[in-house]
Amino acid sequence: MRVFTSADDILGAAGETLGTTDWLTITQERVNQFAEATGDHQWIHVDVERAKAESPFGGPIAHGYLTLSLVPMLAWQLYSIENAKLGINYGSNKVRFPAPVPVGSEVSLTAVLTSAQATKDGMVEMVVTQTLTVRDAPKPSLVAETITRVAF
Repeated sequence: MRVFTSADDILGAAGETLGTTDWLTITQERVNQFAEATGDHQWIHVDVERAKAESPFGGPIAHGYLTLSLVPMLAWQLYSIENAKLGINYGSNKVRFPAPVPVGSEVSLTAVLTSAQATKDGMVEMVVTQTLTVRDAPKPSLVAETITRVAF
């Protein structure tokens, strides 16, 4: 795990690959809980029998935004920031869902600190490229640049 302890530490790490997480199985229960939390009950996610019969994916798939919501939980396996007074999620750039995440598949996250810069208000802005892949899939299921601002 990469541990950042200062603004200079983050600024000096721009371009660094922060690592790849362990595999996480995407269960139907997780998909159903996400559907309940968001109100998105589209059949390709929650109707297992219909998804098996009618979906081009051969079964239910995770919501794209569910995969995005896994980023913070998975990223904690890769890096942490110590000695910070404050850390905030500032936003995301270029969020894409190039391939589905079938229910029952395993996913893993790779993070790269794409850039780091000091802001006018004295914070450090980190842009991290987050790539979520399904085991043995030919292309990623999520690629997003997340932006975090940290004050020391």
